[in-house]
Amino acid sequence: MIVLGFVQAGGGSTRFGTDKALAKIAGKTMLQRTGELLGHVCDSVTVVAPKGKYVDLPWDFTPDFWPGQGPLGGILSALILLIDSISPNESHAAGDELRALILSCDMPFLTSEFLAYLRERVSKSDALVVVPRSANGLEPLCAGWNARAVVALQSAFDAGVRKVTQAMKQLPMEVLDEPVWKRFDKDNRLFWNMNTPADFEEARRILEAPSR
Repeated sequence: MIVLGFVQAGGGSTRFGTDKALAKIAGKTMLQRTGELLGHVCDSVTVVAPKGKYVDLPWDFTPDFWPGQGPLGGILSALILLIDSISPNESHAAGDELRALILSCDMPFLTSEFLAYLRERVSKSDALVVVPRSANGLEPLCAGWNARAVVALQSAFDAGVRKVTQAMKQLPMEVLDEPVWKRFDKDNRLFWNMNTPADFEEARRILEAPSR
């Protein structure tokens, strides 16, 4: 099963004040940290962002076809690229063999162990999206997607939907509840994301603390 990795880096970082994809923790930008995590578990890594936003990336790049329209547009852009990767000479069934892990670049506590597990689940699932559910609800920016999800997502997007979790309701979902993912998250931070400078400083404090 081919599973491609995509890093969502097209957000405006409004509350953060600067581009949080370029915020550094332990010497690495969040974009670099997320890309490297995906590189450990996926067959390729692609960054989704507005054209020209980043240069000299060590990974492939695809433009966000709907810049400024939120993460749903970025997810759609990734899935369209996934569909386009199917050769015209391949059968339509080839699309059933394509999956993607799509992550936002602001989750500093994600681990390659959890992402490897997510890859395994999405590879075996008949659902069109495999998504964790935490105390905050569904975590759509750390999910596994089937290429065939693009049709329903595009329909929802064209109808004006911009909230990812609302669009996902159009899809057969496999939900990973806390008992499933908790073994990868002893500190209850796995899906914690950086929205503000204070969040960033807290993540730095934890991740840059000397090992005991």
